[in-house]
Amino acid sequence: MVWQKTLARPLTITGIGLHQGRPATLTVFPAAANTGIRLVREDLPHRPQVPALYTSVVGTARNTTLGDGQPLFFTVEHLLAALLGVGVDNALILVEGPEIPIMDGSAAPFTERLLATGFRLLPEPRTYLVMRRPVEYREGERWMRASPGQPRITYTIDFPHPLIGRQRYSIPLNTSAFCREIAPARTFGFLKEVEQLRSQGLALGGSLDNALVLGEEQVLNPEGLRFPDEFVRHKILDVMGDLALLGVPLLGRVEVVRGSHDFHLRFIHHLISQEESWRLWVPPIYNRKLRRSWSFTPAWGGVPAQA
Repeated sequence: MVWQKTLARPLTITGIGLHQGRPATLTVFPAAANTGIRLVREDLPHRPQVPALYTSVVGTARNTTLGDGQPLFFTVEHLLAALLGVGVDNALILVEGPEIPIMDGSAAPFTERLLATGFRLLPEPRTYLVMRRPVEYREGERWMRASPGQPRITYTIDFPHPLIGRQRYSIPLNTSAFCREIAPARTFGFLKEVEQLRSQGLALGGSLDNALVLGEEQVLNPEGLRFPDEFVRHKILDVMGDLALLGVPLLGRVEVVRGSHDFHLRFIHHLISQEESWRLWVPPIYNRKLRRSWSFTPAWGGVPAQA
């Protein structure tokens, strides 16, 4: 894709928040080129607005939370993954309530509604973050790496549970693969952790309708798993939502072992600090005999784009 993309028309989605258990409604509006993804708390005085960038992250406890110094938007990762997965660059998201609707615990409901709404190309080219050399971040047995190559995410998890254990999945970063193989994968949790989470003010809206819940030896959801390796596929969904906070698509191979929202964000900070390892790039645009190129600098700064 050369051109930036937005929605063809507004889209409203309602549901319940997973962690706070409150009603949640959002409306995604089309936005002009170079707006990026921006969220607005429609229900608060002065309608505070923040960009969906890693510099806006104020919390990573079992979800990714954005704010302007205080938490304003909880559990943004599934929606952001859906927007990245279908290639939406610009949107204004008005949110009524503190949390994005959890829907069925996956990104499939967001993805399906975005596709049904349709898209509009904008007369400005897209900017990409292109890897020039590998960047790796490690903490003990956990690590995350981005390196040059065809866009792909490979994720490995290892949980001491008989239904999970060690799982590894790899997928090319394109819309069809995302919609088919990643978007339907649901968030998951363990029955023994439910009371602990609720005592911390988390998972108050959780149910078998919006999360996979695991007992000691079985999945408690009557319909079972959507994929045998649904757990690691959902972790790819999570990291895509967090990588969307770069503000531009990443062109390169991403590998993660035993990650989390907090770990993904620490890697992003590390990646941005390694400016010699990547560049911002705008595809050259040809208009008859005239070659036109644009430079774009995201809100977090960075080096100038090179066509």
